[in-house]
Amino acid sequence: MSKATLHTAICDRFGIEVPIFGFSHSVETVAAVCNAGGFGVYGATRRLPDEIRDELAQIRALVGKRPFGVDLVIPAVIPAENNREQMEAQIPERHRSFVAGLATKYEVPEPSGPGMRTRFVRSQEVTALQVKAVVESDVDLVALGVGCPADVVAQVKASGKTTLALVGQEKHARKALQAGADILVAQGTDAGGHTGGIGTFSLVPRIVALAGDTPVLAAGGVATGEHIAAALMLGCRGWAGHGIPADRGKRLAPDRERDPQPGPGQCRGCGDQSRREWKTFARPARPGPRNGPPPMRRSRWGIRCTTSWSAISWCDGEHDVKALAHSGAGQESAGSTRLVRRPT
Repeated sequence: MSKATLHTAICDRFGIEVPIFGFSHSVETVAAVCNAGGFGVYGATRRLPDEIRDELAQIRALVGKRPFGVDLVIPAVIPAENNREQMEAQIPERHRSFVAGLATKYEVPEPSGPGMRTRFVRSQEVTALQVKAVVESDVDLVALGVGCPADVVAQVKASGKTTLALVGQEKHARKALQAGADILVAQGTDAGGHTGGIGTFSLVPRIVALAGDTPVLAAGGVATGEHIAAALMLGCRGWAGHGIPADRGKRLAPDRERDPQPGPGQCRGCGDQSRREWKTFARPARPGPRNGPPPMRRSRWGIRCTTSWSAISWCDGEHDVKALAHSGAGQESAGSTRLVRRPT
């Protein structure tokens, strides 16, 4: 079979047809990326170890011998135990009241049960079991979306798998290289999540220069052929992004379906004041609202905020709360309606 026009050394490394790495929480979407000639990566951070085993086996059955990966998020500071009650006890009353006030203000219904983000505490206990499940699987690549612990990299590489680390700054890249990561993803602030404050095409050449012979992929607002060509010209070996299949449009925030073109500052599918009010409380890296409490450590806000967040349509699809719903996708995702084949 002749090589595709878009072909780099990373295609030869993995035996794929195009240097496109598509991340998704959907088994079917990951398989579709692989079967189309790319490299699918399954997001498993919010999955329990037995679910990871089952779902990776499902993907393997769908893709055959084609390579695919799995993604885990392992922050540097997380609780030791999967103990929700212990975490709840550490949340100040001021924060509880603030979240309750938002839920009342925007008429957020109570969730009927635990959601994707509230089924367990992201902890050292759960992470160790997730890593074990991944290492014992036949997946080809393990991506580390936040954090790149050297011990985890060593376990993964000892099992014969490739390691990939997502970085948003030079200091992240240095740590990942020191840990032994095989591939870096330079992800700019244009992306849907886990980003720093540097734009993709400002970040990419800096990471490429730092990485030396380690391959770098570009991520964040990369969605067209022009974007990919620009990334290749800056020294990247390919592109990594979030796969949002057209038939799953219902999972986008309701207003994104009706008005897919974001206005100024409307990044990651959330831009109006009510959403900023919720999200600034939920993200410690950003200043909180003027009348809100100071940010908590992420592991704690995850317990408090996502109990109410589980009722919102983005992750769990239980209720549509337009004022607070959001879609975790990068800035260019709103332009995906124009991603059509051009006449030759």
